[in-house]
Amino acid sequence: MPRIVVLISGSGTNLQAIIDATQRGDLKAEIALVVSNKQAAYGLKRAEAAGIPTKVFSLKRFKDQGKSRVEFDVHVANSIAEYKPDLVVLAGWMHILSPEFLQVFPNNVINLHPALPGQFDGAHAIERAYDAFKKGEITETGVMVHKVIAAVDQGQVIMKEPVPIYSSDSLEDLENRIHSVEHGLIVKGAQAFLDQLTSS
Repeated sequence: MPRIVVLISGSGTNLQAIIDATQRGDLKAEIALVVSNKQAAYGLKRAEAAGIPTKVFSLKRFKDQGKSRVEFDVHVANSIAEYKPDLVVLAGWMHILSPEFLQVFPNNVINLHPALPGQFDGAHAIERAYDAFKKGEITETGVMVHKVIAAVDQGQVIMKEPVPIYSSDSLEDLENRIHSVEHGLIVKGAQAFLDQLTSS
Protein backbone atom coordinates (compact mmCIF):
# COMPACT_ATOMS: atom_id res chain seq x y z
CA MET A 1 0.00 0.00 0.00
CA PRO A 2 1.49 3.42 -0.92
CA ARG A 3 2.29 5.68 2.04
CA ILE A 4 1.13 9.30 2.27
CA VAL A 5 2.20 12.07 4.64
CA VAL A 6 -0.22 15.01 4.90
CA LEU A 7 0.89 18.52 5.94
CA ILE A 8 -1.70 20.86 7.47
CA SER A 9 -1.90 24.19 9.28
CA GLY A 10 -5.55 24.47 10.24
CA SER A 11 -8.91 22.78 10.68
CA GLY A 12 -8.04 19.88 8.41
CA THR A 13 -11.26 19.49 6.38
CA ASN A 14 -9.22 18.39 3.34
CA LEU A 15 -7.28 16.01 5.59
CA GLN A 16 -10.64 14.59 6.72
CA ALA A 17 -11.62 14.04 3.07
CA ILE A 18 -8.35 12.10 2.57
CA ILE A 19 -8.89 10.05 5.77
CA ASP A 20 -12.48 9.21 4.74
CA ALA A 21 -11.36 8.23 1.23
CA THR A 22 -8.66 5.86 2.55
CA GLN A 23 -11.19 4.27 4.92
CA ARG A 24 -13.73 3.83 2.08
CA GLY A 25 -11.08 2.44 -0.25
CA ASP A 26 -11.49 5.29 -2.78
CA LEU A 27 -7.90 6.33 -2.12
CA LYS A 28 -5.71 3.25 -2.15
CA ALA A 29 -3.07 4.41 0.31
CA GLU A 30 -2.16 4.50 3.97
CA ILE A 31 -1.70 7.82 5.78
CA ALA A 32 1.58 7.26 7.60
CA LEU A 33 1.80 10.67 9.33
CA VAL A 34 0.08 14.04 9.67
CA VAL A 35 2.35 17.06 10.20
CA SER A 36 1.30 20.52 11.37
CA ASN A 37 3.23 23.74 11.88
CA LYS A 38 0.62 24.83 14.45
CA GLN A 39 -0.01 23.05 17.75
CA ALA A 40 -3.63 24.29 17.82
CA ALA A 41 -4.54 22.94 14.35
CA TYR A 42 -7.80 21.01 14.70
CA GLY A 43 -6.64 18.67 11.95
CA LEU A 44 -4.31 17.04 14.52
CA LYS A 45 -7.39 15.90 16.47
CA ARG A 46 -8.89 14.49 13.25
CA ALA A 47 -5.70 12.48 12.69
CA GLU A 48 -5.58 11.24 16.28
CA ALA A 49 -9.25 10.17 16.08
CA ALA A 50 -8.34 8.06 13.03
CA GLY A 51 -5.32 6.55 14.80
CA ILE A 52 -2.77 8.35 12.59
CA PRO A 53 0.56 9.47 14.10
CA THR A 54 1.09 13.26 14.26
CA LYS A 55 4.05 15.62 14.58
CA VAL A 56 4.12 19.39 15.18
CA PHE A 57 7.03 21.58 14.08
CA SER A 58 7.12 25.21 15.23
CA LEU A 59 9.07 27.64 13.05
CA LYS A 60 8.93 30.20 15.87
CA ARG A 61 10.58 27.77 18.30
CA PHE A 62 13.27 27.07 15.70
CA LYS A 63 13.93 30.78 15.13
CA ASP A 64 14.00 31.39 18.90
CA GLN A 65 16.90 28.91 19.00
CA GLY A 66 18.74 31.06 16.45
CA LYS A 67 18.15 28.63 13.58
CA SER A 68 17.17 29.61 10.05
CA ARG A 69 14.03 28.99 8.04
CA VAL A 70 16.00 26.67 5.73
CA GLU A 71 17.25 24.63 8.71
CA PHE A 72 13.62 24.32 9.82
CA ASP A 73 12.55 23.03 6.40
CA VAL A 74 15.42 20.52 6.26
CA HIS A 75 14.55 19.28 9.76
CA VAL A 76 10.87 18.85 8.81
CA ALA A 77 11.79 17.10 5.54
CA ASN A 78 14.22 14.70 7.22
CA SER A 79 11.65 13.89 9.93
CA ILE A 80 9.04 13.11 7.25
CA ALA A 81 11.54 11.05 5.25
CA GLU A 82 11.82 8.61 8.18
CA TYR A 83 8.24 7.55 7.35
CA LYS A 84 9.25 6.69 3.75
CA PRO A 85 6.27 8.37 2.04
CA ASP A 86 5.48 7.74 -1.62
CA LEU A 87 3.58 11.03 -1.64
CA VAL A 88 3.55 14.20 0.49
CA VAL A 89 0.26 16.12 0.30
CA LEU A 90 0.00 19.80 1.25
CA ALA A 91 -3.60 20.14 2.46
CA GLY A 92 -3.78 23.70 3.74
CA TRP A 93 -0.09 23.91 4.75
CA MET A 94 0.37 27.70 5.06
CA HIS A 95 4.10 27.78 4.66
CA ILE A 96 6.01 28.05 1.37
CA LEU A 97 8.46 25.16 1.06
CA SER A 98 12.09 26.02 0.37
CA PRO A 99 14.13 24.35 -2.40
CA GLU A 100 16.04 22.55 0.38
CA PHE A 101 12.82 20.78 1.48
CA LEU A 102 12.05 19.87 -2.11
CA GLN A 103 15.55 18.39 -2.59
CA VAL A 104 14.51 15.69 -0.11
CA PHE A 105 11.25 15.08 -2.02
CA PRO A 106 12.09 16.22 -5.57
CA ASN A 107 9.07 14.88 -7.42
CA ASN A 108 6.49 13.63 -4.95
CA VAL A 109 4.94 16.64 -3.22
CA ILE A 110 1.50 17.81 -4.35
CA ASN A 111 -0.51 20.85 -3.31
CA LEU A 112 -4.16 21.78 -3.41
CA HIS A 113 -4.73 25.38 -4.55
CA PRO A 114 -8.13 27.14 -4.77
CA ALA A 115 -7.64 28.65 -8.24
CA LEU A 116 -7.14 27.55 -11.82
CA PRO A 117 -3.62 27.30 -13.32
CA GLY A 118 -2.10 30.73 -13.94
CA GLN A 119 -4.78 32.57 -11.95
CA PHE A 120 -4.43 33.88 -8.39
CA ASP A 121 -1.21 32.12 -7.36
CA GLY A 122 -0.29 32.46 -3.70
CA ALA A 123 -2.37 33.62 -0.74
CA HIS A 124 -6.01 34.82 -0.60
CA ALA A 125 -6.85 33.25 -3.97
CA ILE A 126 -10.59 32.95 -3.26
CA GLU A 127 -10.97 36.59 -2.15
CA ARG A 128 -8.96 37.75 -5.18
CA ALA A 129 -11.15 35.70 -7.53
CA TYR A 130 -14.31 37.08 -5.91
CA ASP A 131 -13.04 40.66 -6.33
CA ALA A 132 -12.11 39.97 -9.99
CA PHE A 133 -15.62 38.57 -10.59
CA LYS A 134 -17.19 41.69 -9.05
CA LYS A 135 -15.10 43.82 -11.45
CA GLY A 136 -16.33 41.73 -14.41
CA GLU A 137 -12.88 40.28 -15.12
CA ILE A 138 -13.79 36.57 -14.72
CA THR A 139 -16.93 34.41 -14.72
CA GLU A 140 -15.51 31.39 -12.91
CA THR A 141 -12.64 30.30 -10.73
CA GLY A 142 -11.58 26.79 -9.77
CA VAL A 143 -9.40 24.37 -7.86
CA MET A 144 -6.24 22.54 -8.90
CA VAL A 145 -3.94 19.86 -7.59
CA HIS A 146 -0.37 20.31 -8.80
CA LYS A 147 3.16 19.08 -8.20
CA VAL A 148 5.15 21.39 -5.95
CA ILE A 149 8.26 23.14 -7.26
CA ALA A 150 10.16 26.07 -5.76
CA ALA A 151 8.01 28.64 -7.63
CA VAL A 152 4.71 29.09 -5.75
CA ASP A 153 1.69 27.34 -7.35
CA GLN A 154 3.60 26.87 -10.64
CA GLY A 155 4.20 23.10 -10.73
CA GLN A 156 2.78 20.62 -13.23
CA VAL A 157 -1.01 20.39 -12.93
CA ILE A 158 -2.29 16.92 -12.05
CA MET A 159 -5.99 17.79 -11.97
CA LYS A 160 -8.18 20.89 -12.13
CA GLU A 161 -11.88 21.66 -11.86
CA PRO A 162 -13.65 24.93 -12.67
CA VAL A 163 -16.00 26.42 -10.08
CA PRO A 164 -18.75 28.83 -11.20
CA ILE A 165 -19.32 32.19 -9.51
CA TYR A 166 -22.89 33.51 -9.39
CA SER A 167 -23.98 37.14 -9.17
CA SER A 168 -25.89 36.37 -5.96
CA ASP A 169 -22.78 34.87 -4.28
CA SER A 170 -21.37 36.26 -1.07
CA LEU A 171 -17.68 35.56 -0.50
CA GLU A 172 -18.74 32.88 1.99
CA ASP A 173 -20.95 31.19 -0.65
CA LEU A 174 -18.00 31.00 -3.02
CA GLU A 175 -15.67 29.74 -0.28
CA ASN A 176 -18.13 26.94 0.60
CA ARG A 177 -18.52 25.93 -3.06
CA ILE A 178 -14.74 25.85 -3.55
CA HIS A 179 -14.17 23.87 -0.35
CA SER A 180 -16.68 21.20 -1.40
CA VAL A 181 -14.85 20.84 -4.75
CA GLU A 182 -11.48 20.73 -2.94
CA HIS A 183 -12.56 17.75 -0.82
CA GLY A 184 -13.19 15.66 -3.93
CA LEU A 185 -10.27 16.92 -6.02
CA ILE A 186 -7.57 16.39 -3.39
CA VAL A 187 -8.54 12.70 -3.25
CA LYS A 188 -8.74 12.29 -7.05
CA GLY A 189 -5.44 14.15 -7.50
CA ALA A 190 -3.63 12.02 -4.90
CA GLN A 191 -4.94 8.80 -6.49
CA ALA A 192 -3.98 10.01 -9.98
CA PHE A 193 -0.45 10.74 -8.73
CA LEU A 194 -0.17 7.29 -7.11
CA ASP A 195 -1.54 5.62 -10.29
CA GLN A 196 1.19 7.37 -12.31
CA LEU A 197 3.76 6.21 -9.76
CA THR A 198 2.73 2.53 -10.02
CA SER A 199 2.46 2.61 -13.83
CA SER A 200 5.97 4.08 -14.14
